[in-house]
Amino acid sequence: MAALLFPAYRLCGKIKNMRYLIILLLFFSCKTKPAMQNDEVTIHAFRLKPGQDLKKEIDAFVQKEKIEAGWIMTCVGSLTQWNIRFANQPEGAKDTGHFEIVSLVGTVSTNGSHLHLSISDSTGKTIGGHLLDENIIYTTAEIVIGEGKQLIFTREKDGSTPWEELQVKKKK
Repeated sequence: MAALLFPAYRLCGKIKNMRYLIILLLFFSCKTKPAMQNDEVTIHAFRLKPGQDLKKEIDAFVQKEKIEAGWIMTCVGSLTQWNIRFANQPEGAKDTGHFEIVSLVGTVSTNGSHLHLSISDSTGKTIGGHLLDENIIYTTAEIVIGEGKQLIFTREKDGSTPWEELQVKKKK
């Protein structure tokens, strides 16, 4: 009986090894191109100083540099006043004090931007929402923006929501 099982066992082992070999060959033969790989991306870095308005300065930078399709890569800094709109609220909320910028994310374009800010206070309590004007820099804001030169971002009503939403277009 063992003599009959041994060749079958060896055959199963070879088939299993062949399966791994085929999977490896398929994996290495794939020619997929990740999004934006080898496409032109420009990196912009700048710093804001005490008293400047975070949103107004980002918008001014985007207009000055003619960024049509950008995104916030990182931002660290601090505020003496925050002004954000919380989820599903018609108006913004404000507070003053000393706050750390723990996150700034979103898209930027000469055609309109959409940014969300998270900040923490001296106890570590963190809040976040839609970035509005009147977020005033305390010590600094160090901002890095990525720009895809092959795209154009616009904000248009598309019927999926009542708001102007991001539309991504390829440059011609």
